[in-house]
Amino acid sequence: MSPVIIVSIIIVLILLLLAAGTLGKPVKWFGQLLIKFIIGAVFLFFLNTIGSHYGLHVPINFITTAISGLLGIPGVIGLTIIQTWILH
Repeated sequence: MSPVIIVSIIIVLILLLLAAGTLGKPVKWFGQLLIKFIIGAVFLFFLNTIGSHYGLHVPINFITTAISGLLGIPGVIGLTIIQTWILH
């Protein structure tokens, strides 16, 4: 084989690997976001379970799940403060 063919094959393989890597990033990002939303819903479920003894209820919907999932425990605390002091 001539060196031109070998270099061409190597360049094509490198381009294919680069293309495959860029296609996988959005899928990975979406998966991580979905897991954070699920964790946020679980946080809110436990807050509502424990808070029911104290008259506290934060609705579980897309917005509250996104806030608690992306911000974590501070987001759940913020939603609790908004629910108790601002909305009631």
